[in-house]
Amino acid sequence: MSAALASACATAHNYLEPDQPLYHGSFAPPLADRPAADTIRVVTYNIEVGAHVEEATEVLRSRAELRQADVVLLQEMDEPGVRAIAEALSLGYVYVPSSHNTKRGRDIGNAILSPWPIEERWKVRLPHLARVSGHARSAVGARVRIGERSLRVYSLHLATLIGLSKRDRREQLEVVIAHASAGEGPLVIAGDFNGKDMAQHLSERGFVWATRGIGQTSTLLRFSFDHVLVRGLVPAAEPGHGVLRDVPKGISDHFPVWTALRFE
Repeated sequence: MSAALASACATAHNYLEPDQPLYHGSFAPPLADRPAADTIRVVTYNIEVGAHVEEATEVLRSRAELRQADVVLLQEMDEPGVRAIAEALSLGYVYVPSSHNTKRGRDIGNAILSPWPIEERWKVRLPHLARVSGHARSAVGARVRIGERSLRVYSLHLATLIGLSKRDRREQLEVVIAHASAGEGPLVIAGDFNGKDMAQHLSERGFVWATRGIGQTSTLLRFSFDHVLVRGLVPAAEPGHGVLRDVPKGISDHFPVWTALRFE
């Protein structure tokens, strides 16, 4: 009966290939237009099924805490939306869809955008399909060259507690940790963790929780879903992070989150 219910309610066509689909492109200006600095700014923003790209772009462009970010991580996006934001903000991008939402008729996945060169890019397929909807999850990873330094970045969106058990969600995160730990150098893992418990787990694995204590990041409930955790970087001087809760309503059910970091 459970299998029949899941089949009847499923709204996903999943992309289960290990390394595709993967989209990338660049609208970034020449490097000479952007000097490197010791402090970098990372922004993560879940734009709720990518339904309000123009409005989200204006938030990313107009707010001092978000504009001129070195790395922007997006969740719940499709490729046209990611490309539109990258073009409007003069950024390079890499995007990986996890599945095609048959009800909405669009892909859903995660992206990394940066004005700096994106020199490598990876799809990281996560285990377990969501209950009822049957959606798969994938993270996207990239190596970004910031000046003379190389930074590896992962944008993820873990399952909800309704979609999967805590154990299954932890196994999703462990796959990202394993992939990230296979390389060397400074590292950022950020995005929608769907709860502080998974960010806490990553912290217990030796990552610095750069957004610890930021409070509510959901527009609907007093949940802290969206976080940035790092290795080889440390939070910059106070204020080193924040949540923009005064953005126009209706863009997303998440607030944008930012953090300033320094290379160790």
